[in-house]
Amino acid sequence: MSSKTLQYEQVSLQGNITVPGDKSISHRAVMFGSIAKGRTTVTGFLLGEDCLSTIDCFKKLGVEIEVDGTNVTIDSPGIDNWTEPKEVLYTGNSGTTTRLMLGILSGTSLHTVMTGDSSIGKRPMRRVADPLRLMGAQIAGRENGQYTPLAIQGGPLQAIDYTMPVASAQVKSAILLAGLRAQGTTIVRESEVSRDHTERMLRQFGANVTVKDGVVSFEGGQQLTGTHVNVPGDISSAAFFLVAGAVTSNSRIVLENVGVNETRDGILQVLQNMGANMTLEIDDANAAEPTATITVESSQLKGTVIEGAIIPRLIDEIPIIALLATQAAGKTIIKDAEELKVKETNRIDAVVNELKKLGANIEATDDGMIIEGPTKLTGASLKTYGDHRIGMMGAVAALIANGEVTLDDADCIAVSYPSFFEHLNRLSK
Repeated sequence: MSSKTLQYEQVSLQGNITVPGDKSISHRAVMFGSIAKGRTTVTGFLLGEDCLSTIDCFKKLGVEIEVDGTNVTIDSPGIDNWTEPKEVLYTGNSGTTTRLMLGILSGTSLHTVMTGDSSIGKRPMRRVADPLRLMGAQIAGRENGQYTPLAIQGGPLQAIDYTMPVASAQVKSAILLAGLRAQGTTIVRESEVSRDHTERMLRQFGANVTVKDGVVSFEGGQQLTGTHVNVPGDISSAAFFLVAGAVTSNSRIVLENVGVNETRDGILQVLQNMGANMTLEIDDANAAEPTATITVESSQLKGTVIEGAIIPRLIDEIPIIALLATQAAGKTIIKDAEELKVKETNRIDAVVNELKKLGANIEATDDGMIIEGPTKLTGASLKTYGDHRIGMMGAVAALIANGEVTLDDADCIAVSYPSFFEHLNRLSK
């Protein structure tokens, strides 16, 4: 853990960058490639710590995985032929790895134990464990499976028809991945559609999946076949530079190969609603995961209300949206975002606390926050809480703050964006 002090004076951002591969898709490419029998090749893989934790877990299960830069080759004997690991599966800081692996491991014949870092040890797991137990999964852990370490005794599973109590792609994905090994038709119902990378990837690997009106269903017992996965740039990572370009003077940033999956593009709608000077050019609308080139320039911004169905489409971007709102004229209200409380940290409290240190006019609510702008920000020492998105929010704030901004733990940003500061320095003029 190392601190980093940032100071910029009248900086403008100019140039083109390609953000690292999508974290959610990188995780799933390794998971699906390991479940499938045969060879899977992945290009554009995110070499972030979270995704490397996923690779490490599957290596311990007997899957051969080779990493060559952002190219990954997975040679798997198939899920039926995994070997029972002799050691604990360590998931690091990755909630995606921990929760999705619960679904995968529940349907095997193996006994496994998972744990993560101190942050993972505080994140709720029963939201996944409980529906998996309805399928017959045997999961034990602290406070009846609420917290890691978690022990999974794999065995036969029965399909369920499950209505999601809250929009969560991780919970949905864990159930669907367990459903691959379950007897019968697994059905998941969502009132607000969460990111759909799992459904798309099931099809990529040869599964027959039906998705209609927020209902996902498919028959258990389908076999997956190794394939090629191209990982687009992560829109959650791109969001930090989209906001940076909009709030800094005389700036123009071009972001290439950004994934614009419609279940993830809420940040683009918010920027448009707030009057951002932004254009988007679709690269390939028919790809398994569509991509675009996005250009953003300095903008005159206005406040907005962010609530309801859009929240699952931008839940990871709310920290940087809050910073964006500090530079917008009028009031921005963020509602229906309770899910932020169970991320790497309680992101509602963390965002409000740190932006207040910078002089922002911001207040927390039970399900979000209210921000009044525009506000001139001043330097301060910020806490990242070991949360990569809080860390990047603080770094972007430094671009427009008067004085030094110090991040207590800049290393945490490597979880999702190892080249973040390199890209920031390249664009700074």
